[in-house]
Amino acid sequence: MVIAALQPRQAAASEPDARIGTLVAHLRAVVLAPRGAHERCHVAFVDAARRQIGDASIGVGSLNALSLRMREIFGEALRLDARGMILAHNHPSGHCRPSGCDIAATRRLAEVAQALDIVLIDHLIFTDQAVYSMRAGGLL
Repeated sequence: MVIAALQPRQAAASEPDARIGTLVAHLRAVVLAPRGAHERCHVAFVDAARRQIGDASIGVGSLNALSLRMREIFGEALRLDARGMILAHNHPSGHCRPSGCDIAATRRLAEVAQALDIVLIDHLIFTDQAVYSMRAGGLL
């Protein structure tokens, strides 16, 4: 599901949902700056109440490829005692649909996370104009 723009949450939104909205805005800013021709990946870690407890840049790739290191991602998640995480990366091409590699990597991340009692809340793909949520798109 492509979301054309990030909308502020309604005042009636629950506190955890508002926290996630803030995290999404943070992730967008991180992976889209500085502007460039490389994919960038960042992950935010949350506790059981979905409060951010840490985040980390986990890779810079090429124009259309990025290598994720599970050991690095989950090592940090375990160090922080994270209960959930949101992964984000950009597509400098301007197309925010996930590639086959994006989908396969996300499913593998979700499997490993589940085995460690960590929830992969979402994997977001950002472009300058849009964001794709793998959870909303049914891929998670």
